[in-house]
Amino acid sequence: MDIEDTEACYRAVKSRDRRFDGVFYTGVTSTGIYCRPSCPARTPAKKNVTFHRTAAAAQAAGFRACKRCLPDATPGSPDWDVAADSAGRAMRLISDGVVEREGVDGLARRVGYTPRHLNRLLTGELGAGPLALARARRAQNARILIETTAMPFADVAFASGFASVRQFNDTIREVYDTTPSTLRGRAKTTGSSPGQIELRLPVRAPFAGAELLRFLAAHLVPGVEASGPDWYARTLALPHGHGRVRLTFPVDDPGTGTVFVRCTLTVEDLRDVGSAVERCRRLLDADCDPVAVDDGLAEDPRMARLVRARPGLRVAGTVDGDEIAIRTVIGQQVSLAGAISLGGKLVERYGETVPGPDGSPHRLFPTAAALADADPEELPMPRARGRALVGLCEALAAGDIPLDHSAARADVRARLLSLPGIGPWTADYVALRALGDPDVFLPTDLAVRRVLAQLGEHPDDAGTGERWRPWRSYALMHLWATLDLPPARHASAPVPTTEEH
Repeated sequence: MDIEDTEACYRAVKSRDRRFDGVFYTGVTSTGIYCRPSCPARTPAKKNVTFHRTAAAAQAAGFRACKRCLPDATPGSPDWDVAADSAGRAMRLISDGVVEREGVDGLARRVGYTPRHLNRLLTGELGAGPLALARARRAQNARILIETTAMPFADVAFASGFASVRQFNDTIREVYDTTPSTLRGRAKTTGSSPGQIELRLPVRAPFAGAELLRFLAAHLVPGVEASGPDWYARTLALPHGHGRVRLTFPVDDPGTGTVFVRCTLTVEDLRDVGSAVERCRRLLDADCDPVAVDDGLAEDPRMARLVRARPGLRVAGTVDGDEIAIRTVIGQQVSLAGAISLGGKLVERYGETVPGPDGSPHRLFPTAAALADADPEELPMPRARGRALVGLCEALAAGDIPLDHSAARADVRARLLSLPGIGPWTADYVALRALGDPDVFLPTDLAVRRVLAQLGEHPDDAGTGERWRPWRSYALMHLWATLDLPPARHASAPVPTTEEH
């Protein structure tokens, strides 16, 4: 939504429309607070409100966060993935903690601008510069740690990315109009184990959590991932160390407004909490606008039937772009069962072991650098594919193909296609899951062709899928969802056979 359209924004506030939570924020000049559009408090007079693209922009304008609706704890804007412009890519990197790790110079270098130009661009597009946006992120991470752990405040400050305890205290007072001690006093902290954090990830509804879990469970890599009737778990390779996450899905009801996925995080270094949360949100496609997607696809009568069967279907993302690229190459021209088996063999040979409870995922997926040093002749796959895999990993390890949302999708696709053994299907599947592209279609995919034929579509028709723009990725997920996938299983269970998709 364009915040310049104040009439539309105010209508959303009056109706407390949860679809716009995270899309814009409402500043109330008479109280000095800012809220999410769905805030249950009395609707302020129109003359007393201003609208802001980000929480950071509202904070920069002098507003403090509403204690009732917690506006900073909302899904992100779906525009970041739909447009995938420089501002959206920068926001993804800021959410992943790049400013804390590399500074504004590092952020600008990744996006391809000078720091001054990036500051102008973000201020113009989002109402705040990179430092203010990163500060808002630190404040939110700090609140999560304050309310969900018993960590000393000095440790919270360090883990959230603040340079000092004084800066941490000043920011909490300014953003939340309270002290860290008061925030903790209001929360119900539990005696979790060191490094373990319990939180809820907000996701726009409707949310087809059961279908997303079914897709993830069908693609589990032994040792790295596991699943159960309503949960998915995996190891995480994070900037400062390893971690582990368990996500519990609301699988019985797609919900309305906003639903929550329960998240249990265990991290080696608490500075990685923010990065881990952002990567889990990418995996869940949490910032999607499911109403807009479903409405757009339902304009096609044939797709409307599938949408009604699975409202709020998401595109399964990833916690690591390099991992998805490697798994995609492994899965070229083999069954899903074969791809999983190959992935498990690579994990056993090249994946790092991480400590954890018995029965939980215990290995990290191999890094691109580790596989780049492998001998293609010794990899458990055909030689041509082994050479393609090593070539890809060399490019990933060298930073020639960034899969962290920093580069334009078209540039990433062109670089992938320039590598031997990488074709359009592989490049597009990587864009689908690693880059969050909402408009990817795979007309050569065998499973897609079979489903299209069942729907009365001609798979080779040049116009097939065009009427599903700009949501072809979600149309693809609906087509795949009609297939009989393997049942949910634990990572150590035998791998069933099914066709690769």
